[in-house]
Amino acid sequence: MGLVKEFKEFMNRGNVVDMAVGVVIGAAFKAIIDSVVADLISPLIGIIFQQDFSSLKVTINGSDFTYGNLIMAIVNFVIVAFILFLFVKGVNKMRAAAEARKKKESEEAAAAPTTKICPYCKSEIPIDATKCSHCTSDVE
Repeated sequence: MGLVKEFKEFMNRGNVVDMAVGVVIGAAFKAIIDSVVADLISPLIGIIFQQDFSSLKVTINGSDFTYGNLIMAIVNFVIVAFILFLFVKGVNKMRAAAEARKKKESEEAAAAPTTKICPYCKSEIPIDATKCSHCTSDVE
């Protein structure tokens, strides 16, 4: 019974669910990138170089070394890395803006006075106090 309970606790942690969602989205993203490379970029490269890279190969002693597939995998990797770079850059920019906004709000909150001085006994009292806790005088 302890194992089931531990597994439930493990699954209920936010990190596991976040990771699972990330894996699913990553797989869908990979399918899109693979399609872009296979259906758009490979034909464009073929037009430019007048050759289909995926069919490039070297045959040595009857063994085919299809280095064209490696070239296309490298192109695929570069595209994925560049798009992820742009995504992370955007997320970091949003995060920095949110932190700056939060810092500004905290500075504004810190700048607002929280106490005032009693005009009668000159003691420090909360700003929204209507009666001095030291001399019991009514204050504005």
